[in-house]
Amino acid sequence: MGLPEWVPDGVDITTPNAARVYDYTLGGLHNFQVDREFAEDVQRAWPGVFQIAHANRAYLGRAVQWLTEQGVRQFLDIGSGIPTLGNVHQMAQAVAPEARVMYVDIDPVAVAHSRHILAGNPHASAISGDLRRPEEILAHPEVLALLDFSEPVALLLIAVLHFVSDDDDPGGIIRRFDEAAVSGSYVALSHGIPATVQAAEQDEVSGLYRRTPTAVYLRTPEQVDGLLDGWRVVEPGLVPITDWRPDPEDDEMSRPPLLAAVARKGADRP
Repeated sequence: MGLPEWVPDGVDITTPNAARVYDYTLGGLHNFQVDREFAEDVQRAWPGVFQIAHANRAYLGRAVQWLTEQGVRQFLDIGSGIPTLGNVHQMAQAVAPEARVMYVDIDPVAVAHSRHILAGNPHASAISGDLRRPEEILAHPEVLALLDFSEPVALLLIAVLHFVSDDDDPGGIIRRFDEAAVSGSYVALSHGIPATVQAAEQDEVSGLYRRTPTAVYLRTPEQVDGLLDGWRVVEPGLVPITDWRPDPEDDEMSRPPLLAAVARKGADRP
């Protein structure tokens, strides 16, 4: 049986991919059997982990809506994954139709499908890029054609920095964006931390990811906070994803070991 038409040439369908696994946990359709089997292994090791994925996606939606309400009209979503429910451009452009969104991912499936669904949208696009090489992203011609770095930009790093090792300097990635961004820009992130309640389950899941090209590097709350050195974290601060400006109608769940924060460059606004 041949591959679906949406699969780019040369894609490895024999190894689980973090973007496609995440797509499956959110109910997306752009994943392969190896990704689904891996995701189910993760779910068996840590029952409820799919719910954490949905909570992370909900946090992204709330953060984008809040940022748009603050007047942000440009978004750089790095490690954006495969478009599924609650896409950034849909949420931002629902509030401000002129909002511009550039998606960046290392997975060719994510980029190809993003380009497909964005065809005809002049204010959103997607490129292939590696978070560990921020200079290449910031200097990419398509990024510079869509985003104006003389105006505020929101950098979205949602559940991606915990796939970056200390050797690849996640704090340095944010500092490089700081150098390129003007006052009034924002960073929104979520990041895994060591679990205190389900530590054994988390360890098992981390072991599963170590068998893939995307090992997980958990960091303490203090280390995550340190990634935002020089930025002003806005209220409610660095908190579990479920506690970041939750909607009253959101389903209640125990606080997952995934922290969220939005931080601003400059101190003249909330």
